[in-house]
Amino acid sequence: MKYILMHRTDALCEAGVIPSPELIGRVGAMMGDIAKTGILVDGGGLRASSLGVRLNFTGGTMRVTKGPFTPGNELPGGFGIFQVESIDDAIAWTKRFGEILGDVEVDIRPLAEAWDIGIGSKPEGLKTTRYMAMHKADSKSEAGAPPTPEVMAAMGNLMGEMAQAGVLLSAEGLAPSSQGVRFKYADGKRTMTDGPFTESKELIAGFVILDVPAMQDMLPWADRYAEAIGDIEFDIRPLG
Repeated sequence: MKYILMHRTDALCEAGVIPSPELIGRVGAMMGDIAKTGILVDGGGLRASSLGVRLNFTGGTMRVTKGPFTPGNELPGGFGIFQVESIDDAIAWTKRFGEILGDVEVDIRPLAEAWDIGIGSKPEGLKTTRYMAMHKADSKSEAGAPPTPEVMAAMGNLMGEMAQAGVLLSAEGLAPSSQGVRFKYADGKRTMTDGPFTESKELIAGFVILDVPAMQDMLPWADRYAEAIGDIEFDIRPLG
């Protein structure tokens, strides 16, 4: 089963401060060790929200707000990762998702590449950027209510079109937060809180998706994550 670990942003991330070489080295070593086990599905960091946009779909209309974002309901319900030439392209594709989902809030932010944190140079001729479009949870998704057959069919058609266009890299829905666990690490101690999470007001700074048999198999990697990054808070939730 796939689980996503999502860690919170902080003032340094939101300011676009490049991580120290030591931190980059620790995280890189951790990701390398995960990859060796064969359980790594995906992972990445999100750039500052000042580089993103927030889309609010209400009553069939879309409102676009440029970042930085004012934290509100930051509990994710699902996401897609696109590879497009501009944020306007990402907005255009996300608009079509919003038209299917109905009233929903979606944040679009670029993913951090190696060259964004000072490792190597951007490949010559690369014109595309990876963006994550993350939609927020609502009472229906938190109750575990499945999408209607009509919504599922429309989503399937859209994702097929995006895949054929070479735009869609991945798309995932998150299980209700009642199935998740929230971790807080401080002064070398771990605190665990079972979901549901009544609120989540901090933006996400990064994520790792692992394919493991059960939630308990995430715990060693949660500890390793905290060892690499330091005092941190993150949620682990099943995908599906």
